[in-house]
Amino acid sequence: MDRRRKELWRRCRSLADGVSLPEPFDAEAFIAALAAERGRPIELMQVNVPSSGPCGLLMSTERADYILYPTNTTALHRRHILLHEVGHLLCGHVGSDAGADGIALDAAASKTLMPNLSPELVRRVLGRTSYSAVEEQEAELLASLLAQRVARTAVRGAAHTDESGSDLAGGMARVDNLFGSRKRRLP
Repeated sequence: MDRRRKELWRRCRSLADGVSLPEPFDAEAFIAALAAERGRPIELMQVNVPSSGPCGLLMSTERADYILYPTNTTALHRRHILLHEVGHLLCGHVGSDAGADGIALDAAASKTLMPNLSPELVRRVLGRTSYSAVEEQEAELLASLLAQRVARTAVRGAAHTDESGSDLAGGMARVDNLFGSRKRRLP
C-alpha cells in the first residue's frame, strides 16, 4: 500500500472512530446529534431524482447543510448515500469551482428537486460543488467504515442468525476481511 493510500485509511479510520452512532442506528437521530455537535443545522431532504441524476448531494449554505437523497432507492442505499454525504462534511470538503461539471438547473427543475430552497441558491451552490477524486474516495471510504460499524452494532444487538438461518456473524467476518478489521491498524 503506498503512502497516500495508507494516510487516506488512517485519516478515515480516525474520523470514523470519532463519530458517535446511535444504537440501533437511526438516520434522523444520527443527523440531529451530528448537527448539535457541529453547532450547525443539517437538513435531510428527499428528492425525486431521475435514474441518470446524482445519487446524493451535499449543499452547504450560510444557514445550514442540506443532504439530498433519492426517494426511489432501497433503504440500504439511502443509508450509504447519507453516510457518504456526511463523510464530505466530516472531512471538511467544501468543493471547488475547478473541475465543476457546471450542473445547469433551470428554475423549474430546481423547484421540483428542492422546493424549500430558492432556485437561485440551488444554482449558486451546485455551480461550485465539485469534489476531487481523492475527496470522493475519502467520503466513500468513510461511509463504508461507518456502515461497517452500523452493521456490527446490529449484529451485536440481534441474534447471530436471522429468520432464514443465515449466519450474520459470518457475513460480518467477510466484511471485516474486505474492509479490514478495526483491530488491525495500519502502521
